[in-house]
Amino acid sequence: MKHFALLSLALLLGTDVQNAAAQTSSTQTPARTVNIGLGYNPDVQFTPFYVADKLGYFTAEGLKVNYQHGYVNQLLPLLLQGKLDFVVGDPEDAIFAKNQGADVRYIMTMYQKNPVTVFSLTPLDGMASLKGKTVGIPGPYGSSYHAIQALLDSAKLTEGKDIKLATIGFTQQDAVRAGRVDAAVGYINNDVVLLGQSLGKKVYTLDISAAYPMVGVGLIASGKSLTGDLAAKVVRASQRGLKFTVADPARAFKLAQPVFGKAGTLEILKASTPLMTSAYTQASGIGASSPDAWTKAVAALVKQGKLPAGAKATDYYSNGFISKTLK
Repeated sequence: MKHFALLSLALLLGTDVQNAAAQTSSTQTPARTVNIGLGYNPDVQFTPFYVADKLGYFTAEGLKVNYQHGYVNQLLPLLLQGKLDFVVGDPEDAIFAKNQGADVRYIMTMYQKNPVTVFSLTPLDGMASLKGKTVGIPGPYGSSYHAIQALLDSAKLTEGKDIKLATIGFTQQDAVRAGRVDAAVGYINNDVVLLGQSLGKKVYTLDISAAYPMVGVGLIASGKSLTGDLAAKVVRASQRGLKFTVADPARAFKLAQPVFGKAGTLEILKASTPLMTSAYTQASGIGASSPDAWTKAVAALVKQGKLPAGAKATDYYSNGFISKTLK
């Protein structure tokens, strides 16, 4: 028994030495730097990505992440120049960039449902209830504009003739509150939440998903970043950030707040987390894009004349880097 104990101890010590050596070797291997553009100012909406960094999910993949904030139209050129490896933006950002010849692809979604909505302080009985009225939009660009165009088309209403779309920038809440517009296009997990809180009253919304069932903001990669295992590692770390945020939004908020400061509230994050999962993610992994949503949305953009008739959804997105075990 004594000899067995000594042998066991020797084996354990040997294992510890091997583990220590492996850890030393690992620490000597420099982490690969990955540069990710976040398509806005530091904001609560990027909590899953901040959390993935704070909790060491990128480190576990052998990566050191650098985040760069800015508007997507500033970040996409940097992606194509190789100064950024990935950009977090709307799926339409990837679609139109690729349609113009850019080597990009959308590879992971943060929101399974586009959070764009039409909101008002008066009851909305479908889009027809806004006929003859003014709807505020940030501008003739982005997911909000494409969504309202699809909604108008589905209701057989014409911009200018039936409904006036007024460019108001990102002042939707103030414009609706002051009555400068009858309704506005904004985000159900942001504008609607904040306006309702500030007024202490119900804010009415229109669901645009039937007319424009596109997924929301997500990870866009350059063609160069899709070679090798970099994309799979970045997606896996980001998926873990999404999963943690959904499971514990209060703790995720606390971890991420030092990055975004006062640019967002816990209520906004709690309104956002239901958008991060769906029946599709339960089968295919958190962050996976619904092929049905993409197909219908691309068809809507073709109908609007924004894409050529032969455009295929699979030209613009991929689920090939999603880990199905992370749900």
